Amino acid sequence: MKADPSETAATSSVTYAALARLAWRHGRSDLLSGSSSDDFGFVDDEQPLGEADRGEALARDLEKLGPTFIKLGQLLSTRFDLLPASYTTALARLQDEVEPFAFETVKEIVEAELGADLRHLYADFDPEPIAAASLGQVHRATLRNGREVVVKVQRPHVRDVVRADMEVLGRLAATADKRTDLGRRYGFEKLLTQFRRSLAGELDYRREARNLLRFIDLTQGYDLLVVPEPVMTHTTGRVLTMDRVEGRKVTDVGRLGLIDIDARPIVEQLFACYLEMMLDKGVIHADPHPGNLMLTDDGRLALIDFGMIATVPSRMQDHVLKLLLAISDGEGEEAARVLAAMGHPLADYDAAAFRDDVTHLVSEAVNAGSDLQAGSVLVELSRLSGQHGLQPPAEMSMMGKALLNIDQATLHLDPDFSPAEALRDNVGGMLSHGIGISPSGLIAAAMEAKEFTAMLPKRANRILDTLADGEFHVRVDAIDEERLHTVLQRVANRLTLGLIIAATIMGAALLARVPGGAELFGLPAVALFFFTFAVCAGVALTVWIVSTDRKVARTTRASGRTDSRS
Repeated sequence: MKADPSETAATSSVTYAALARLAWRHGRSDLLSGSSSDDFGFVDDEQPLGEADRGEALARDLEKLGPTFIKLGQLLSTRFDLLPASYTTALARLQDEVEPFAFETVKEIVEAELGADLRHLYADFDPEPIAAASLGQVHRATLRNGREVVVKVQRPHVRDVVRADMEVLGRLAATADKRTDLGRRYGFEKLLTQFRRSLAGELDYRREARNLLRFIDLTQGYDLLVVPEPVMTHTTGRVLTMDRVEGRKVTDVGRLGLIDIDARPIVEQLFACYLEMMLDKGVIHADPHPGNLMLTDDGRLALIDFGMIATVPSRMQDHVLKLLLAISDGEGEEAARVLAAMGHPLADYDAAAFRDDVTHLVSEAVNAGSDLQAGSVLVELSRLSGQHGLQPPAEMSMMGKALLNIDQATLHLDPDFSPAEALRDNVGGMLSHGIGISPSGLIAAAMEAKEFTAMLPKRANRILDTLADGEFHVRVDAIDEERLHTVLQRVANRLTLGLIIAATIMGAALLARVPGGAELFGLPAVALFFFTFAVCAGVALTVWIVSTDRKVARTTRASGRTDSRS
């Protein structure tokens, strides 16, 4: 079921107009003023008047633009280095709920994807959806063998709409990166690439099914955590069938409902599991907000909605482990050093001011004692990095957001739970586990040692032979001599042309005082000719200087971007 090309084109034109209105409405505010801060403003209740309203207005406008922009807003809610706190808070509450589409369309999609009639695939299929979002909706069903499941069905034409939106955003991001300081500073194309990868994963339900299987494996050691198992025979790119989990969302359970639940073991396992997944296994459940956590009828906690999954490189895992240990020990300068090694410094990066602010933040976090929340600290460190011109890796912001959501869920289930103590209990064990060498790493190290031992005598002989023959050379790349020669030559040419033009003007002025000969406009024609020539040459020299300087500046910026990407 593909969308008509004219409909897709119309969607793109509407998107351009809507984006123009969005830029006009919010571009004049503090949307990208994450680099500014107010020491007397607080995220919870004391925000400057109107700032929270502007964040909520942006969230509402993105909701009106459709599924692509809702997901973009959810991604931007993790970029604490780009946006002020009021905006990230508002975008984190974006509601992805829309009107459901007709059951006849659901039936048509399921039958086309699974290749059989609905009555042959499911013994029972509820026509009324239990949830409807911008990318798809969910129905209760029962398989022919009696297994109770839920079926997630993707909306018709949503891929065409997303593809058209991404083309528009791609062109705008490329233009912004080339022509605006904000684009060159933040790299909108790079941000959009990350968003495209995440959204493509959400639109492929087979990938979500693989994520479910992966998380089932990751949670095997935690008996109080449940992940629904997918039914792979009834799953395609647009249809996902998985086990039905009966329960209530954590956000729907009040204080009275928690009285009969032993929540402490649940929150301990939840916290430990997510720390292990992120800092040991390198997997981030990018959206573990309390609405995606369900208390089951048998007293366990179910994790749902695994459309947004990110991976953490091993080097980043080690950095975050060191960072968390530095925070728990109150080592602010060590935390600043680890952050500097993780991030990408921009032109206005101020290392000294950054170190001072990080030290102050870490000392405040340590003073919080048992109230220390790792997610909040990572979020604030990401925000500090953006303020001081240090671009943190996107994975760190996502880990901060995930831990922040876990903190909220654990404190809702058990207000007496201490994230600081749980952090110390778990991080130490993971650090000692990370020190060990895996069998594959040991084999790779042995192969490197073998190659080094085998090649060492040959390389040593070559070095000694070149020393004996007087052919040993040491190359030092201190400066670019060729570029320096080119710059000096350009400066000399400009000075020479400037002197020639000045001499011509002086000569023309002296000739103007010599009587006799042909005259033009009351002046000697020869003098007027040389004066005109000098003026034209001066204008041409000015144009040449400006054009070459701009070309050199563009080349320098392009090479700088290439170096940073490499």
